[in-house]
Amino acid sequence: MTSCPIPTGRGLSPAQFPDPARDLAPASGEQVAVIAGGCFWCTEAVYRVVDGVIDVVPGYAGGTAETADYKTVCTGRTDHAEAILIRYDAGRTSYGQLLKLFFSVAHDPTHLNRQGNDVGRQYRSAIFFANDEEKAVAEAYIAQLEAAGAYTAPIVTTLEPLTAFYEAEDYHHDYAARNPYQPYIAHVSRPKVDKLKAYFPERLKKA
Repeated sequence: MTSCPIPTGRGLSPAQFPDPARDLAPASGEQVAVIAGGCFWCTEAVYRVVDGVIDVVPGYAGGTAETADYKTVCTGRTDHAEAILIRYDAGRTSYGQLLKLFFSVAHDPTHLNRQGNDVGRQYRSAIFFANDEEKAVAEAYIAQLEAAGAYTAPIVTTLEPLTAFYEAEDYHHDYAARNPYQPYIAHVSRPKVDKLKAYFPERLKKA
């Protein structure tokens, strides 16, 4: 991993991103969302501080179990994406609100198969939907953002059925928190979290 910068080429600032006009029906209890937006160190760091998020698990979505390991995925020759599985309390946050943060601060959805200098299909922008309703919410929000001119380039996020999620190796878990002075974390992951704190302080977990 080399670089996955804060999104550029915006038409709107993060604070101007609209709330999703369509969301999952109100629910309570634990739910799961799976998204991919470049390196999972970055996306995991963002969602770990979001109120209503119970846990974040880095891993690989797409592809097969036989190639679901970091060394093989990094070759770019598998169909995996570096992804995170978000366990969240649906009574405190929603699927649509998680998508809002995904598009507004967590990554750049206009970059095809890359985030910054991280290049390859494994770094693609993707939403792995578990059912038709999740797919519909994601489709509707992408259309809403494009209509609002959120970005000056087309959103290239793919919508893919969630067939399996393979948990990443132990050393990837909570990597940013455990390695705060590692250059990549200091210069790439931390600024994303700082942007979340600056634009959406009301979405943060209470100290």
